Amino acid sequence: MRIIEWAARAVALALAALLAATAPAAAQGEAYRFSPVNQWDINKTASYWNPIIQYVAEKSGLPMQLKIGRTSADTTAYVLAQEVEFVFSNHLFSPQRMSLGWKVFGRRNGPTLRAQIAVPADSPITTLEELRDQEVAFAGNEAFIGYKLPMAHLLANSIQVKPMFSGNQNAAFVQLFAGRARAVGSNSMLVDGYAERERRAFRVLWSSEGYHDLALMAASKVPQAHVDAIAAAFFGMHADPRGRRVLEAASAVVSLTAADHFIPASMADYANYVTFFENAPPFLR
Repeated sequence: MRIIEWAARAVALALAALLAATAPAAAQGEAYRFSPVNQWDINKTASYWNPIIQYVAEKSGLPMQLKIGRTSADTTAYVLAQEVEFVFSNHLFSPQRMSLGWKVFGRRNGPTLRAQIAVPADSPITTLEELRDQEVAFAGNEAFIGYKLPMAHLLANSIQVKPMFSGNQNAAFVQLFAGRARAVGSNSMLVDGYAERERRAFRVLWSSEGYHDLALMAASKVPQAHVDAIAAAFFGMHADPRGRRVLEAASAVVSLTAADHFIPASMADYANYVTFFENAPPFLR
C-alpha cells in the first residue's frame, strides 16, 4: 500500500513540475518576454521599446520584459525556440511557422509599407538590371519586406545579386553609403526615416505593393484574459496623456511620431503575406 501511495505521490509531483515548466511566465510570477524584430540597431530598438513595454506592463498589471538578440535573426531564433510570449514581427506567416499557433492581435497604425531596392541618389546605377552580380546589402535573411520581397522580385526578373547580411537595417545603410554595397533592400518607412535622420538621399529603383507593418502577436499558451489586458494597454496608449508622452519620446528616437500608435488587427490584415509564401521560391519561405 505504501508503495502505491509513494508511486501516486511521485506521479503527482512529476505532473505538477511539468505544468509549472509549461505554464505561461506571468502565471508563475515571472515577466512575459516580448521580442520585437530589430528594425534598427540594438540600441535604438531598445530605446524605442523599453519605455513602451514598461508602460504596457504598468497599465495591464502584467510584468513584461524586452528580449532582443544582437540581430533580427537572433531575435527570431528566440521566438522559434518558444522562449518568448509576445512578439512584434512579420516573420511568422510562412505555413510552417503559422502552425506554431501565434495569434495576431494588433499592429502599428500608419500607411502600408513597401519593399524597396535603393541606391544613393548620386549613384550611377539607375536600373535594377545594373545590379546583376553586384553586392546588395540587407538587414538579414529573415527580413520579410526588406529581404524576401526584394529578392523574390530580383529572381523573378532573372537578376542574380550577391546578398550582404548586415545584422540590422541601419548597418545595411552604412554598408551602402560606405561603398561596400551597390544597393540596399529595405522598406519605405526605414528608408525615409534614415534619410531624414542622417540627412542622406536615396534613389529608389523599385517598390512593391503595400504590406501592413509588423504584427503584435501572442503565443497560444498565453491566457486570453492576459492577451486582452496587454492589447488594451497598447491600444489605449496614445489616448492616455502619460502614455502619449511615452510614445512621443520613444518614437522621436527612431524618426516616428505619436501618430504611429498601436491599433487592433487580425490575420486578415496579413493576407498578402500568406499569398507571398504560397508562390515564393523555397529558400525564401
